[in-house]
Amino acid sequence: MAHDELSSANEALTPLPASQRVFGWHDHASLWFSLGVGLLVMQIGAYLVPAVGTRDAAIAIVLGSLLGAGLLAWTARLGCESGLASAGLMHATYGSAFARLPVLLNIVQLVGWTTFELVIMREGTQAIGQQAFGMTLGGPLGGALTTLLWGAVLLALLAGSMVKLVRRFVSRFGLPLVVLSLLWLTWQFATRLQAKGLDAFWARPGDGGTGMFGALDLVIAMPVSWLPLVADYARHGKRNASGQRGLGSAFSGTWIGYALANVWCYALGVMVVSVAEPGTGLVTALLLAQGGLVALGLILIDELDNAYGDVYSGSVSTHSLLPRWSVRRWGLLLAALCTALALVLPMHALEPFLLMLSSVFVPLYGVILGRLGTGQAVSSVGTRRVDLGAALIWIAGIAAYHALAKWAPQFGSALPTLAATFLLAWASRPKATPTAAGGASALAQNRG
Repeated sequence: MAHDELSSANEALTPLPASQRVFGWHDHASLWFSLGVGLLVMQIGAYLVPAVGTRDAAIAIVLGSLLGAGLLAWTARLGCESGLASAGLMHATYGSAFARLPVLLNIVQLVGWTTFELVIMREGTQAIGQQAFGMTLGGPLGGALTTLLWGAVLLALLAGSMVKLVRRFVSRFGLPLVVLSLLWLTWQFATRLQAKGLDAFWARPGDGGTGMFGALDLVIAMPVSWLPLVADYARHGKRNASGQRGLGSAFSGTWIGYALANVWCYALGVMVVSVAEPGTGLVTALLLAQGGLVALGLILIDELDNAYGDVYSGSVSTHSLLPRWSVRRWGLLLAALCTALALVLPMHALEPFLLMLSSVFVPLYGVILGRLGTGQAVSSVGTRRVDLGAALIWIAGIAAYHALAKWAPQFGSALPTLAATFLLAWASRPKATPTAAGGASALAQNRG
């Protein structure tokens, strides 16, 4: 068997060496702008206006995007600083034994989201085929063929190098095309809004379907869903002798790239629903726009990197539990699994389950940032098999999240839970203990 198919070292729990850190500011920004663009983001934006009205939706979109992307950037800085993957940060915070639980939950989440992305790409392809060529691809055979097509492309991408994909395709080729597509669609729907009257659009009230904090939760939900992945990429960020310049690139590139994409896609969803005929779906409305077929096709191709990002991070996390198989081999296996699941599972019925599963990562990263994101050296923690304090705060945070959603939805769930878990984790963080100069961290030595 090839050397890269088997691995004796646990790459996810070992800091990445400087020789493999090649991402600069442009790479971080391009990657996270690309990952921030998606049809699902636009669909949530389309939901916000009927629920809270245009003005409140705009406030929620801007504020929620800045806060959510800020959390991603903070985690990216931590990943770049430590050189650890997301699984490594979980081990450093919760202990080598207990961390296996959130790592496993993250794998389940990523398999689910990848499957859901494949369904979104399948349905977008079916809509394009019907609109452009009159092809009916909605039957069982058409659904299977389009699912297998996108699954095969995903497998081909995972067979290559993640670093090369980001630096050669996403940054140089994919990003400019996606930006042009967004600019074209924005101009199309902004022109229609102006014709209908911008004053009426801006003054449109909501139906009370949700409050401002509930809208913030919806906006923050998208960047929060990427929290368990960001360190898997940020650890590849360059560092100079002092390390500060590289850390700043990871922080600012991630924040600016994702926040810009999130605001843009949510706002585009708001504009689309405001000019489309009642009952018209988002994809159909995009296709009916002049040049919408080409623009939607490019966005659909960009959707592929969301699926790739999920699978790659899932393979890193799985490798952290079972390091005998390489990250690449786990990626191929997970991609095949997700393709098979997309063929048989009713993913629209599973969406609430996926969103509920994602809610565990708000308090999870509240604890991680409280313990590691305030100057505590990663090398001085993670020596325990179970950090009981961190584990209890996380579990209490999950309970608080769902309690707030049920009994106090007017306050939202994400922000109060994040703040509470962060403060508790920060107040209970262990004191730093020195490590031997030049020695590996206790986490790297332990390797789970």
